[in-house]
Amino acid sequence: MKVLLIGGGGREHALCWKLKRSPSVSEVVCAPGNPGIAQDARCVSVGAEDIQGLLQLARDEQPQLIVVGPEVPLVMGLADQLRDEGFAVYGPNQAAAELEGSKSFAKQLMAEAGVPTAKFETHTDPDLAETCIRNWGAPIVVKASGLAAGKGVIVADDVDTAIAAARDMLAGNSFGDAGSQVVIEECLIGEEASCLFIVSGDVILPLDSSQDHKALLDGDKGPNTGGMGAYSPAPCITPDISEIVLETIARPIIAALKRRGAEFIGTLYAGIMLTENGPKTLEFNVRFGDPECQPLMQRLQSDLGEVLLAAAEKRLDGIQLAWDARTSLCVVVTSDGYPGAFEKGQTIGGIADVEAAGATVFHAGTAQQNGVIVNSGGRVLGVTALGEDVRSAQKTAYAALKKLDWPGCFYRKDIGYRAIAREEN
Repeated sequence: MKVLLIGGGGREHALCWKLKRSPSVSEVVCAPGNPGIAQDARCVSVGAEDIQGLLQLARDEQPQLIVVGPEVPLVMGLADQLRDEGFAVYGPNQAAAELEGSKSFAKQLMAEAGVPTAKFETHTDPDLAETCIRNWGAPIVVKASGLAAGKGVIVADDVDTAIAAARDMLAGNSFGDAGSQVVIEECLIGEEASCLFIVSGDVILPLDSSQDHKALLDGDKGPNTGGMGAYSPAPCITPDISEIVLETIARPIIAALKRRGAEFIGTLYAGIMLTENGPKTLEFNVRFGDPECQPLMQRLQSDLGEVLLAAAEKRLDGIQLAWDARTSLCVVVTSDGYPGAFEKGQTIGGIADVEAAGATVFHAGTAQQNGVIVNSGGRVLGVTALGEDVRSAQKTAYAALKKLDWPGCFYRKDIGYRAIAREEN
C-alpha cells in the first residue's frame, strides 16, 4: 500500500524509516519531509500545517493510509477533514486532540475520569496565579496551557521564579497564545517515564516502555526542552506498573473522551511520574513522542504499516506487537543555544561516518543547501543505537557521535544514566 505521512521532524523520519521496511508498504510519501526522510520516502513540499494543501495532496496521491505525525495539524482538525473525504487516517480527530492542545482541558478531563495526577489550578489572571503560587509554595510547576513545542513547562524551585514565569506566560511574552492560560501544579517527585499506546476506539495496544530526558543539561539540570534523548525499554516500568498505567490512566481517559463524543484513533502518549504513591500523570500527548519514537521504531519488529492501518480501520483487536529484546538509545543533537536563540545554516558533516560506526541517524531540524546538510532547527539529529543493555547502547551511540563533524552542535553526555544506575545496583 501507499502511505502518506505528514510531518518533517525526527519522529516522522523514524516512522518513515520503519514504514519503508514494512512488508505491507510499497511506497511512502512524506509532506514536507526533510533531507534524511528523503532517503526513505518521496518528499513533497507541502507544510504540515497547510490543511488545504494536504487535502489536495491526499486527493492527488490517493494513499491507502495517512499517518499524521505532529500535534498541530491534529489540533487544527486535519484528521477530521481527511476522514470526511474517505481516507483511512491514523491520528485523532480535533475533539480528541484537545487532550494535547489544552493542558487545562486535559487536567479537567483527568479529574472527571479519576486519573491520578498532580493537584492543579488553571488561571488567566496573573494576580490570581500569583496568589495560588504563594499559597502552595515551592517547588511548583507552571505550564502554558496551549501548544508550546514541549518547552512550555517551568519547574520552579522558588516562589519568585514561578511567579515570574506565570506573569511572563500570561503577558504573552514567552509562548504567545499558548500561554494565555496557565496551569499551576504541585511538583511531583519521582522518576519520569513515557507510556505510549496505539488506540482504536475501545481497543488499546500498549507499546514497549521508554524514558525521555527533557532537561537540557546532564543530570537533568537546566531548562526544559522538547527532549534531549530517550531509550527503550525503560527498566523503571515493570510489567506491574505497565498494567497499572493501562488500567488507571489510559483506559479511563479514553473512556472519558468517548463519553464526550470524541472517539480516539491514534497514539496516546502518557507522560507519567513514578511517585511513592504510584504512577501519576504529568501530561498527555496525542501522537508518538519525539524522541521516544526513534528508539521504539528501531526496536519494533512488527509491520508498522499493517498495525497503523488496522487501527485506522478499527481492526486492531487481536493484533500483538513483536519487539527486539535489545535496548535502543537515542541522543538528540541540537544547535548550540537551543532552546534559546541559535544560528541556522551551519554545515553538518560526518553523518555517513556516524552511521558507519553503528548508529542510525534520524533527521529532525535539517535542510539541504548547495548540496550539503545544514541545521534548520533547534533539535537537529537523533543518533540512535542498539545494545544488549542500556550501557552498551549508550556506548555505541556516543562512540558514533564522535564521528560527527559539526562544531556548532550540542548534546547531553549522559542519556540513559538513570537506567544504567538501576542496572548496576
